[in-house]
Amino acid sequence: MGGTPKTALNLVGYPDDKDPELTWLGEMLRGGAERCQAAGVVILGGHTVRDTEIKFGYAVTGIIHPERILTNAMARPGDKLVLTKALGTGFITTAHKAGDCPDDVLKAACASMVQLNDIGKDAMLEVGVHSATDITGFGLAGHAYEMADGSQATIVLELSKLPLLPGAERLAHKPYRTRASATNAAYVQPFLRMEGKPDPVRLEFFYDAQTSGGMLISVPAERAEALVENVRKRGAASACLIGEVVSKQEAAIILKP
Repeated sequence: MGGTPKTALNLVGYPDDKDPELTWLGEMLRGGAERCQAAGVVILGGHTVRDTEIKFGYAVTGIIHPERILTNAMARPGDKLVLTKALGTGFITTAHKAGDCPDDVLKAACASMVQLNDIGKDAMLEVGVHSATDITGFGLAGHAYEMADGSQATIVLELSKLPLLPGAERLAHKPYRTRASATNAAYVQPFLRMEGKPDPVRLEFFYDAQTSGGMLISVPAERAEALVENVRKRGAASACLIGEVVSKQEAAIILKP
């Protein structure tokens, strides 16, 4: 974490049996190109193949100063934990596929997903932090566990402080839970301790797989408020403190209500 992207290659898999004109594919490529341009990235070309499912992404090359590399394995006891984006994209996009997601809820999720994480990167480099990770397919649960395990520490999270996308709570149930929610829960269960009685709905967001989620940042306690303020000032209005890092215990993650 902490690098600056410079170039990208399109990686595309597409079915061509439903829309011979591929208008939807053009829209996807245009949207991706706009975000690359916003990030200061040049698209050099790509690789495109026919496939039964839509697949779209980038192979990205960037630069980073060797003395400014941040990993997910350097969190220290006493640090506070900042999350830069709200959770819930998994529930919302699944509900949208089923035609059951209100337009305003989908709009909020899309606004979050297209927001670049250079906001968090620039803020944390300016403030000075110990560790960071993205929150994507493994959800907050999986990525927090990786940080705790790699740092040989325990992460304490407060469910009541998790920022949620507007309208996502009423979608946090079957049939809008993805398969990833179950696998994420099974993955961290052996390393998890719950205190009290957690809100079952908020617990779902702990496991929800995110598309283009935010960053979980481990920052010295005395700089935590400055980091939150810096991230919000740059446009990530949902950024907030959600927990802390403590000395290694039997459980890698402790969840509080």
